[in-house]
Amino acid sequence: MTSDILSRAPPKADSRSVYGPSPENFIEFRFPRRSGPSPVLLVLHGGFWQEAYDLSHMDPLCAAVTPGGVITCNVEYRRIGNRGGGWPGTFLDAAHATDYIFEEMSSDSRFDLGRVAALGFSAGGHLALWLSGRHRVRADSPIRSKPAGRLVGVVSIAGVSDLRKAWEHQVGGDAVVRLMGGTPGEHPDRYDAGSPIELLPVGVKQILVHGTNDEVVPLWQSEAFVERAKALGEEPRLVKLEGAGHFETINPESVAWQRIATETRALFHPSSAP
Repeated sequence: MTSDILSRAPPKADSRSVYGPSPENFIEFRFPRRSGPSPVLLVLHGGFWQEAYDLSHMDPLCAAVTPGGVITCNVEYRRIGNRGGGWPGTFLDAAHATDYIFEEMSSDSRFDLGRVAALGFSAGGHLALWLSGRHRVRADSPIRSKPAGRLVGVVSIAGVSDLRKAWEHQVGGDAVVRLMGGTPGEHPDRYDAGSPIELLPVGVKQILVHGTNDEVVPLWQSEAFVERAKALGEEPRLVKLEGAGHFETINPESVAWQRIATETRALFHPSSAP
């Protein structure tokens, strides 16, 4: 995972909250300079769910979004290599962090909990899409939980949306099998519960953004997801960024980012949708 976006000194967050017992269970907040309640964006970082990559590479994105009047919540979670990371901890952390916002911030007048969305990049795109469908996970799954609130939508940037196909094509090398603790043949129930494409239809607005020159997570991951969702009666948006690779999409200085910022704002202000 190489890009200058990962090596920059991250802009400092305004505050940090702990949502669970593990060292990785925390959220970093940035608040807009405005009075009254603001919409809320949960941000989930990438790195193929591996310990080596943390939330810091999403700091420039959060710092770019916040001045537009959005509270950004940069979520850290247990990853492969962390104690309890992978199956099921990574999924549970994404769920618990989301529920923490709805439950613990209900008394904070800065948070408009009627307008909460999730945005994820790469592996974080997988988690954002999974969050939109976790209410459809079977009751006997260890990653089943009842959402504490409803997301108005999700944005998946270069996300891994089909874990079975990602394993089959070795997207991220062995990352998927390490996340899930085995292959689809060994743990079909885990892939049914943890792969976003398996949870469709979900009834939540989904926007999938992908560069056409992405050599890390191939475009067909998003294309196949959108095709399946539409076949099931949903209306996801697929935004193809011509000529964009993987990392330009989270660089606020790139041309690609401007389109993503517009799509993200549209989740909170539907009338501004492109």
